[in-house]
Amino acid sequence: MSCLVATRVKAFCSMPYRVNIDLPARVRSHLPEHAQDIYREAFNHAYAAHAGELDQERRAHMIAWAAVKRVYTKADDKWIPRWEAQTARRS
Repeated sequence: MSCLVATRVKAFCSMPYRVNIDLPARVRSHLPEHAQDIYREAFNHAYAAHAGELDQERRAHMIAWAAVKRVYTKADDKWIPRWEAQTARRS
């Protein structure tokens, strides 16, 4: 994690991803900007909520992807807002 600060006593990170450019490349390259915002905010919240757990980072990534999938859906190779996908199906 890019903002992880190691000290002699402990390692901590209050906000792993401060801005979207800090997100993993696979997230940035696949998601539109708004979806990246959702991912980042969900990840940071989940990361803090699961502090001290062995699988903290894995859980945070899973929760972040679930948050994105509540608002976006993948159509072909592109992530689009769910309301757009529903509108397209009706047409």
